[in-house]
Amino acid sequence: MVDSPKAAILQQLRSTPGLCGEAIGRRTGLSTTEVAAHIRELRALGYHISTDAGGYRLQASPDTPFPWEFGPREALIHHYAELDSTMTTARRLAREGCPPFSVVIAEQQTRGRGRLDRRWRSDPGGLYFTVVLRPEITPTLAARVNLYTCLVLVETLAEKLGIAAAVKWPNDILVDNRKLAGMLAEMETDADRLKFINIGLGVNVNNDPSKLEPRALSLRALLGRRVNRRALLAAFLDRLQAGFAEAAGEGVISRWKTCSATLHRRVEIVTRTGVVRGRAVDMDPTGALVVQRDDGATVAVTHGDCFHQAGGPP
Repeated sequence: MVDSPKAAILQQLRSTPGLCGEAIGRRTGLSTTEVAAHIRELRALGYHISTDAGGYRLQASPDTPFPWEFGPREALIHHYAELDSTMTTARRLAREGCPPFSVVIAEQQTRGRGRLDRRWRSDPGGLYFTVVLRPEITPTLAARVNLYTCLVLVETLAEKLGIAAAVKWPNDILVDNRKLAGMLAEMETDADRLKFINIGLGVNVNNDPSKLEPRALSLRALLGRRVNRRALLAAFLDRLQAGFAEAAGEGVISRWKTCSATLHRRVEIVTRTGVVRGRAVDMDPTGALVVQRDDGATVAVTHGDCFHQAGGPP
């Protein structure tokens, strides 16, 4: 795939500091006028590009996940300064036939959604995106894809940042019982065929969610430094795609259990039809949480908002 003009210019500036416009043009096939125009645009987008007698020098890059920063994945990245919801835009793209692993990113969302139609705050500095997935599975196995996606994020945080995170059923990522990220999934089917699953993720990276949500935290607060959002997203997408053939396999359930912050503790699960209270004792092969109620009966809960209660492992 041919690099876009901005990707090509940045590649040259990163490999050879101090290039004049003519030299960049010869290497990229752009005119000096085009090079100058793209550099003006890059500067306006937050790239610190200085000019001296030796030519242009890239001093610093923003951590903004611009499409041209993702190499071969560039055509799949749809970045916006603001959207009502990345889920809404991803749904439209999925229905129009966009390729699998297409990603919609927004710096801010005016109507970001969480579970049960709750609002998801999207303050500047966070990472808010939706991935379009097209697994060739039956709808009954779709929940495994959701669990797999949560696991990929946990594993990415461990590998790239040394963070030991846990998964809270059905779709939250916790560190020390504080919420670091949340996930929302929606799918469309045609009879018994799955057309697509869209996975929306909101990760608290350099924002501060604790002002309004005391039980939430960000990567910046956890590590004491800013985290590169673009690098984190790239690592997540690489891991997601590399192992996707196993996303709906039985092994996902056992992997999820080893990372669970929910199993073996008391829970209260709010569904659209009522409330289930008891102890989370297992997860069944479909991804439903098995809860033993106080009367001894067990029930498998497929959807709901789960709240951890006192009386179980921390």
